[in-house]
Amino acid sequence: MAEAKRDFETSLRKLEALVGEMESGALSLDEMMKRFEEGRALVTFCTAELDAIRQRIEKVVSAPSEPPKVEPLEIL
Repeated sequence: MAEAKRDFETSLRKLEALVGEMESGALSLDEMMKRFEEGRALVTFCTAELDAIRQRIEKVVSAPSEPPKVEPLEIL
């Protein structure tokens, strides 16, 4: 995929289209291999994106739900 910027949704739609083409049985072996290679790159990208989102979710979920309590300072 030679896009300047990929996003998850576009990559997933492209991957689904590639799978559909491959399942059709209408591709030559050479075309099938090209689609497979492109699909592997898309799977790698999507997996990395999902992992990054999972890490962000874990960070948000593990953050304290209440702000820390602040005690006033005693001035002498």
